[in-house]
Amino acid sequence: MLRICFTFCLIFLFARTFGQPTQVLRGTITDNASNAPVPFVNVLLLNTQPPIGGVTDTLGNFSIPNVPVGRYDLKITCMGYEDAFVREINVISAKQTVLNLSVKENTKTLDEVIIKPNVNKEEPLNAMATVSARMLSVEEAKRYAGGFDDPARLASAFAGVASNSGVNGIIVRGNAPKYLQWKMEGIEIPNPNHFGDLRAFGGGILTGLSSQMLANSDFFTGAFPAEYNNAVSGVFDISMRKGNSEKRESTFQAGIIGIDFAQEGPFRKGGKASYLFNYRNSTLALLGPLLPENADRIKYQDLSFKLNFPTSKAGIFSLWGIGLIDGASAKPKTDSLKWFYQDDKQRDNITQYTGSAGLSHKYFFNSTTYIKTTLAATASSADWKTEILNRQLELKPYSNINYTNWNYVLSSFLNKKINARYSSRTGILITNMNYNVLLNRALTEGDVPTEIVNTQGNSFLISGYSQSSFQLGPRLVLNLGINNQWFTLNNHNTIEPRVGLRQTLGSKQSIGLAYGLHSRIENVNFYYNNSLSTGEKAVNKNLDFTKAHHFVLNYSYKITDLLLLKVEPYYQQLFAVPVMPNSSFSLINLQTDWFFAEKLVNKGEGQNYGIDLTLEKYISKGYYYLITASIFDSKYKGGDGIWYNSRFNRNVVANFLIGKEWQVGKTKQNTISVNTRLSYQGGNRYSPVNESATYAAKTVIYDETMAFSKQSDPVVNVHFTVSYKKNKLHSSREIAFKIINLTGQSDFYGYKYNQQNNTIDKDLTRVILPNLSYKIEF
Repeated sequence: MLRICFTFCLIFLFARTFGQPTQVLRGTITDNASNAPVPFVNVLLLNTQPPIGGVTDTLGNFSIPNVPVGRYDLKITCMGYEDAFVREINVISAKQTVLNLSVKENTKTLDEVIIKPNVNKEEPLNAMATVSARMLSVEEAKRYAGGFDDPARLASAFAGVASNSGVNGIIVRGNAPKYLQWKMEGIEIPNPNHFGDLRAFGGGILTGLSSQMLANSDFFTGAFPAEYNNAVSGVFDISMRKGNSEKRESTFQAGIIGIDFAQEGPFRKGGKASYLFNYRNSTLALLGPLLPENADRIKYQDLSFKLNFPTSKAGIFSLWGIGLIDGASAKPKTDSLKWFYQDDKQRDNITQYTGSAGLSHKYFFNSTTYIKTTLAATASSADWKTEILNRQLELKPYSNINYTNWNYVLSSFLNKKINARYSSRTGILITNMNYNVLLNRALTEGDVPTEIVNTQGNSFLISGYSQSSFQLGPRLVLNLGINNQWFTLNNHNTIEPRVGLRQTLGSKQSIGLAYGLHSRIENVNFYYNNSLSTGEKAVNKNLDFTKAHHFVLNYSYKITDLLLLKVEPYYQQLFAVPVMPNSSFSLINLQTDWFFAEKLVNKGEGQNYGIDLTLEKYISKGYYYLITASIFDSKYKGGDGIWYNSRFNRNVVANFLIGKEWQVGKTKQNTISVNTRLSYQGGNRYSPVNESATYAAKTVIYDETMAFSKQSDPVVNVHFTVSYKKNKLHSSREIAFKIINLTGQSDFYGYKYNQQNNTIDKDLTRVILPNLSYKIEF
């Protein structure tokens, strides 16, 4: 009888254990200044009873087996280093959770200050960033409503950022989306959005970046470190994660907008080299009733990958890349009674390709010094032909956007940690720009298209920089740097100082102050455009960099261990902005005009000032919230010397994100997650319509003597996500419903002329993007 009872108990315990899915949590811990692995670091999971953890080996690696699925906080402690917390780690049954973490060497003593742990979400990955920087975690990209697995849309929830529902261009502190720089693995890449730059320079419809590929990345909104060149408003510094080197893992997802497949793993069992790739094929055909006319003819696909090859003596090699293919078309209406607007009689065919690939090498000379070198190639190409029907229903050429840009890039920097109080980084970035551009458009319907740009050639953009971080005292950090850029097309050069100072106030508060001079070149077609008024060729070949002084003050207050407040007043002074003489026109407002064709001079100015607020509550007891708000003013001075509102001066942007998770199932192994986001934005700016001129020309003509003096109604958007994840022993399944613009708010883009009714109508575009998907990870 005792034997039977004992056997029954064993079976019961085994069943309970077998029914509780677990997974491995492992990772690598490095020094944040030298990037060298840190041995003998204690890693402890805080939300377990009893507590479980591990210790890093001599290579900085740790592994914690048999972690029950769920969400955890991690505490890191090590002699000689500051304690650190890692928040919101999500462990699922299907895949190992692999973390790449860093710790900061302690320069304080117990006599100097009470040491409080750092929290990874409070600090950017770049140790030399002082202000206006936020680490974007992979977990946030998957969880936040309105993100749609799109980093660009997710960034619009951050303080200081505005956007539209239909286009994911990132408007940072009142600056045009085109002033933002996209970087991947340390290399500037072309706009990585599907149909990028066609509806808005710097934006697109949806990103080509998959959350399956992303590692934690940095997003900067001002006064960024010296290593960043060719950016005026901000930088999105994206990193790709390495594939799992111990176990092959796969993800497949099917949804209303398409399919997604990812896989990662070691090249051979027991080896250190790994691969990771993701492929997506999408169409918006099923969403036709919810989208603007002809949007259901949009198709796109993308592929991204990273191969990682660590060696014992030669360093670490990685091969990475991303490629996007886009296609769309629109048919004209053959019944002339339905020609309300010019678009109704147009036939459009769009084909677009974008890609980047690079080979990176990282080599450690010793535990304090390493060099990283990358050779990369980037390409972007578009062919957008528009024809228009005449009264005889004959298609006539109207416009053509045809360009191919490809760059070859060399990036190399040396990183040196002198001691716990001083580290530096010095590098060079050489970009060989090659281009072939043909732009033409008819000035009026029925005319033969006029050539705007027809050029091919190459130029170099060369940048060198050096930056250092000094621990001046137990509570005071100074970051200093300088960047130099040279554009060989016209031999313009700019030297840009950067400086940041951060003071810790007690154990919960800090204050930072930073300044930076930043600059950016224009799209290459604007250097070579012809003047329609004078007939001159390539009238803007001598344009200088657009430049901006950034001044930022930052105050951070940790209200509790789970609640953080950040306040950032800022001021930006833009100068040398290209403007048209004796006109209100300025490239500071440029949104989509490929066919601008007049001479410009670098005499324009701009100013943005405001305050950004962030209140963030980290996940605990299954819920979180994030409140961000920005109050700002954005003005510019045109070629007529008059100050106006800029196109992107929305004055107010506010977001409220909140989410709740419930652990369900017999062993609480499954998760129901509900997330929503409420967004309020001031309306788009626009110029009043010159009605008499519009009715005479039968096309909308704006009164640019009162440029952007009008503002459309404020916009309130609601985004929503609900999901159910079921964790089994070796796989997980998730069904999710995500929707952007649940309330169906329209974006205002100005006015258009109604040719049937002879009226001036609002140009409103309503985009609702829902996606019901099923995902399996195994």
